[in-house]
Amino acid sequence: MPRPLGELEDAVMTRVWKWNRPVTVREVLEDLQQERSIAYTTVMTVLDNLHQKGWVRREAEGRAYRYEAVSTRAAYAAALMNDAWAQSDNPAAALVAFFGMMSDEQRQALRDALRIVGDGETSSEPAPGGEAGAENPGSASGGGGR
Repeated sequence: MPRPLGELEDAVMTRVWKWNRPVTVREVLEDLQQERSIAYTTVMTVLDNLHQKGWVRREAEGRAYRYEAVSTRAAYAAALMNDAWAQSDNPAAALVAFFGMMSDEQRQALRDALRIVGDGETSSEPAPGGEAGAENPGSASGGGGR
């Protein structure tokens, strides 16, 4: 399971994900330097570490490398959420607590995501066993949140 990225790793990966193309150390360095003072060797080390951890692949270009993300930021976030959920001794309670922290907009995004992945139920059809929406997290808020 993935470990959360450190602050500098996240700053570097944010650029790699945003640009969505192979990038050089120099490109990342120049963009980071708009926000903070940072050395070329620091960015080079971070990208090398990200390569060793499997977050980026690299291809030689002359004496340098071009780095490209192995997966999307969404996949990274999903893996972190899955890892956190898997570590709970009571996954249902963890989900209830997590859903309780969500904004109305986030809960709507959850409902939309459940429809996309096809959770096997729709809010208008009875769940197996006859209770309409009994186990459909998208119907938990009734008609519009709290």
